[in-house]
Parts: sequence; C-alpha cells; structure tokens
Amino acid sequence: MKPRVAVRPILLALLLTASAALPAADAPQAKYPNYPSETPAQFKPATASFDYVRREVMIPMRDGVKLHTVILVPKGAKHAGILLTRTPYDANALTSHTMSGHLAPMLEGYDNATDVIVEDGYIRVVQDVRGKYGSEGDYVMNRPVHGPLNPTPVDDATDTYDTIDWLVKNIPESNGRVGTLGISYDGFEPLMALVNPHPALKVSVPMNPMVDGWMGDDWFHNGAFRQQNMSYIYEQEASRDNSIHWWSNYHDTYDLFMHYGSAGALGEAYGMNQLGFWNKVVAHPAYDTFWSAQAVDKLLAKQPLKVPVMLVHSLWDQEDIYGAQAVYRAIKPKDTGGQMVKLVMGPWHHGQEIDEGSSLGAIQFGSDTAKYFREHILRPFLAQYLKDGAPRANLAPVTAFQTGTNRWERLDRWPLACERGCATTSHPLYLEPGNKLGFQAPAQGAAYDEYVSDPAHPVPYRARPSQPMGYDNGLTWSQWLVDDQREASGRTDVLTYVSEPLSAPLAIAGAPEVNLVASTSGTDSDWVVKLIDVYPDQVAEQPDMGGYQLAVAMDIFRGRYRTGFDKPAPLAANQPLAYRFSLPNANHVFLPGHRLMVQVQSSWFPLYDRNPQTFVPNIFKAQPADYVKATQRVYHAPGKASFIALPVVAK
Repeated sequence: MKPRVAVRPILLALLLTASAALPAADAPQAKYPNYPSETPAQFKPATASFDYVRREVMIPMRDGVKLHTVILVPKGAKHAGILLTRTPYDANALTSHTMSGHLAPMLEGYDNATDVIVEDGYIRVVQDVRGKYGSEGDYVMNRPVHGPLNPTPVDDATDTYDTIDWLVKNIPESNGRVGTLGISYDGFEPLMALVNPHPALKVSVPMNPMVDGWMGDDWFHNGAFRQQNMSYIYEQEASRDNSIHWWSNYHDTYDLFMHYGSAGALGEAYGMNQLGFWNKVVAHPAYDTFWSAQAVDKLLAKQPLKVPVMLVHSLWDQEDIYGAQAVYRAIKPKDTGGQMVKLVMGPWHHGQEIDEGSSLGAIQFGSDTAKYFREHILRPFLAQYLKDGAPRANLAPVTAFQTGTNRWERLDRWPLACERGCATTSHPLYLEPGNKLGFQAPAQGAAYDEYVSDPAHPVPYRARPSQPMGYDNGLTWSQWLVDDQREASGRTDVLTYVSEPLSAPLAIAGAPEVNLVASTSGTDSDWVVKLIDVYPDQVAEQPDMGGYQLAVAMDIFRGRYRTGFDKPAPLAANQPLAYRFSLPNANHVFLPGHRLMVQVQSSWFPLYDRNPQTFVPNIFKAQPADYVKATQRVYHAPGKASFIALPVVAK
C-alpha cells in the first residue's frame, strides 16, 4: 500500500540519525519505585449480613452451550421451591434492581412478583436465554421448537428442560419442585416449558405471553403490521446486550413514520436488513407456515397436558392481548378434571399484575387489583404445587375482573357461563342510519355512510405528538388502549355511531364479533372497529370523566385477507363486501346512563403501517405512488346490515 504522503530524503536522514542514538528495544529500562494498586485483583464482598445468597453459574445445555443463570437463595432456606424465569432482558438486571442486603429490593421490577417470591421463601432463578447477555450460543427471536423452522436439536423447550434438570441436582436447599413464570417474552418461556416438560416442573404461570405474532400479538393484528414495534426488533437483535439503541430525529413518531412512507423503507434506512428476524417479517407478510407453524397455541393443542397452568391475561394489554386467551382455548379442553388450567383476567395493561393496579390511565378500579391477584390468586396457586404441605388453592377455573362494576368474579369457564347459571348470548348491535346504534336491524333510511381515507393524512391512534413505545421517562405507551376516543370521533374520516343512554346495565363477557359490510374505491383497505363506553356528560364522583369515551374492545383487519389469512387478494372496488373478525375479549358492564359507541376508520397510525389502498404483493415494499385516497362506505341497509355481535350476559 502506498503511503498517502511521501517522506522527503533529508528528513528521512535526520530521522535515521536520531533513531541510532536511541537505546535498543531490548535494553534495560529504568526502574521506578512501585506504588501498589489500591484495588485488589479480585474483591470478595462481605455478605454475612445479607438475607440471601447469590450464585452465578453457567449451566450446560445438551449441545454444549452454557447459559448464564443467577440463583438467589434465601438465607436458611430448606426444602424451598424454585421459581424460574428465562429472559432475553438481562438476568443480572432483573436480580439487581436496587443494591441491598435484603432480597426484596433486589427483585423489584419486571417479571418479579416480589411480595409473593420473598414472603413465601422461594429460591429465585433467572436465566439469560441463549445468545443474550451472559449466555453463550446464537439468539433467535422466540426460537421455534425443533422441526421444519428449526433444524437444530435445541430450542427453548430443551433449554428449559436441561436447566431444570441441573437446578434440582445442584441446589441443595430446594425441595426438587420447580415453577416457571414470566411476562411477555418471558411469558412465552413458561409455555415452551410445557413441551415435553421435565418431571420436576410442577407449575407454569405464563403472564401476557407472546403466542402468535401474526394473528394478534406483537408483530401483526389480522395482517396489519404493528410498525411501532420496529424499535423493539432493532434493539433486541442488533446486539447481544441491547446496547445499540433505536434513534429518531423527530419528537413525534407520527412524523418519523410518515417521513419514510412504508415500514420497509424505514427498516432499510435504519440498516435493519442486517437483522435476521426483520428479514423474516418482511418476507412473510401473510399467515403462511412460517407464522402458523410456530404459533404456540397450535403447538400446545397437540401436546398432552401434564403440568398445571395459570394463564394471566390483561383486558387492556397494549402488546399481547391475543396470546393468553388463544392458549386457554387450545388447552382447556384437555383439562378433563377441571383443575389443571386456570385463567385470570385483570383490568391491566401489559404486565401490570406485578405492579400497582388501582387504576389505568384515567380509569379507576376502587382497589389495588394487582395486589389482590398476587395475594389471593397467584400466591395460593404457586404454594399448592411448590411448598411442602400447602393446602389446595381455592380458585375458580376462571377468575375475572368485571370492569364497570369493578368487582372480581369466580366463573366456571370462559366465556360460556358463570357460577350463578348465567350464560352469554349473541346480541347484534346494529349500525343505523343517522349515526345511531341499536339492537333492531335497520329497515329504512340511507343505505350507507361514507368517508375518504387519505394515506397522506392517516388517523392517529392517539393524540399527537405520538410517543414512542416504552415505559421510561414519563412515556404513556402502557395506557393507549384506554385513551379518550373523542380525539377520533371528531374527525371526518372516522364514522361514529352512538346509542341512546342505557336505562339498565348491559353486561358483556367474551369477544365481540365484527360483522362489517363495507366497500372501498381502492383495491385494498384496512378496517378499524372500536366498541366504546361513553360516560355521561357529568360524572359527579370523577368530574374529569364527563363524556369520556372508553374503548372496551377495538382492533384492525387488513382487507386483503378477507377470504383467507394465507391468501392475500385484491378487493373488488366499489363492491359491498363482508368482513368478519373478533375484537379482544371484554368483561364489562355498560352502566345506566352510559351510551354505546362504535367507531369505524381505515388507518391507525403510526401504531400500524399505512395500507396503500392499492393492492400490492407486499406492503413492506409499497412505493409512494401506490398510496392513494379511497372512498370508504359502511352499509346499514336491509340485507347489508353492519353490526357487532355482543356477547351479552343474560341472567
């Protein structure tokens, strides 16, 4: 390689002369007095006053990869049950929240139901999944089980099995019983533990688990891509320790996503084509075998039920509102004795069950519902299977918080019946001419309402400036599902239908079913439908709730999947077509004086990517010219009635 600057001959001679006067490299160097370091080569903390013992170990898996594992043993523990969490979020961070000689402050924070863990004397084990933080191996997002999508002999199920096998053989303070629990991704792991479970696994508690990323959890909802979660993929996959952070030049994420146009263009601009999972998402926009073959509910439906399971679901889970209910539907039929599968539904955001639960955003529940769950549901359930001599937990098959009345219910099953012999029946709530709602099918009046959906001005999913996804620095991402929907109801590109005030309470228990008859002048379209509880104009006990529009259940459907989630097809322009899909489960009472509302719109931005409203093979690769305005019509004529089938509780 040629030097960038040539050295002049005279200068070179001077340099050579000077260098000759220097001592040879191996000449003895002058010795200076040694001033000893004040830092020991290895410091050993004096922890005699701690009420726990911390151990960090590398547990070998069957393929030789070792996984970093933190073990916290209460001082004096004997015959203690083990509570295991496997995580991609840093085992050290989850077990060192606040440096203290007491175990409780160390466990404050994500995944740790601290009061139950500490007060009941469990041995706490937290492990980095392979490829993350202190663990060896390669990281794969929600690594599929061994099979067509994973040709290796290892997966999260085998890693859990090998970990439990090591724990029961190497923790002398334990009684040999292991439970596994976690939230979100860490809630996916307790489900993986149910695949060929280790005999020492006695109980599993998946909370808000990731189950099916395409149907209704993190990545898509009914085919619409949740682009707000791109930052998560970026940070989770760009480095082993999540040290590479998402960035933005915009305060308002609405502006960020509009600037780049499509999610694919934004991903390319951010270098996300270097990330394996991102490339898989872009390559699989439809519900093909890549998604369906790794859907955890489908996987567990084929497995024998060997381990008691408590599925914990949040009614306003802003991230994984699909998963727990899907797994319940898949495994409950296997529970022939009625004791193996429990379902808990609380009025929480994602993971709020281990936090304070007396409110969510502006909505008050009258008590700390999360503390009730931990003390009266989670604690006895874990004790029954992990503690020596513990009594059987007195739990109903389903424990559900009923919003509106703000009370816990003990139910026989979900959503068909309850202990008092009540049942749910489907009641069509019709969209009527004049922007009205009612339980009688429309017989006359205008055949449809219409609006113009303009991709250049998509409907915000919450009031701007739109915040990024996150839980720190005052962000309110966790509350967006209970935002006041008045922001949307005043727009001309949102259709709003309202009932008369109720004269009696109306209780629903289950998933409202959307039956929408609609047309578009384009060849593709998104449909967002919201079921809303409208508060009276004045609320004496909480004046700021006057007229509040609380979303009880809402979701999106990408029109190209109208005839099959695995077979996208263009829509026939200007033709009324039927769209049927489920909204998330609700257990809610619309109180007297309240009104029901339904909103219909065609964008929910930037939470979901924009539909170009022109059919293209892959929306990730849509070009600017593909995005066009479309005239949307929602029908409410005889024979073309649009309605939501409400799961009404009839007593």
